[in-house]
Amino acid sequence: MTDAANCEHGGAVYIGLGSNLGDRLAILNQAVAHLAALGSVTATSAIYETDPVGFVDQPSFLNAVVCLQTTLAPADLLANLLRIEQEMGRVRTFPNAPRIIDLDLLLVGDVVIHTARLMVPHPAMHERAFVLVPLADIAPDLMHPELGVSISGLLGRLGPVTDVHHITNSLK
Repeated sequence: MTDAANCEHGGAVYIGLGSNLGDRLAILNQAVAHLAALGSVTATSAIYETDPVGFVDQPSFLNAVVCLQTTLAPADLLANLLRIEQEMGRVRTFPNAPRIIDLDLLLVGDVVIHTARLMVPHPAMHERAFVLVPLADIAPDLMHPELGVSISGLLGRLGPVTDVHHITNSLK
């Protein structure tokens, strides 16, 4: 499912998925099934293998991005993402630690939120090829609401991307 046109209507949120423990592809698929219970998953990116960031002495990640149409408020959506992570077995030990699943709320339409608990757009997404490459698969023309630059434009600003490797065209 990669119908990016369905993502460009109201209620569209973009969620980054990552896993570097266990059967990573199966875990990403399981996460998408959980996300579908929160609304309608209208687009999924290809799957990419990426090197870890921050703490590098750990296995490589599989990463993807999905577009979810939902009526949940951003804070409620975040609470649900954290619940899904916990239900799937994520244990938070230290920043950038290996994890069975990571669900990051990247964008909520053109909404900007800066609170102690929630930052939208995700504060580092524009610096991370492992986010921008899959996001560009499904929403290359989407504008970053704070930077005023398209996702493909942000990806271009990173220069040559050599550490994001295409694995498969889609989840499932």
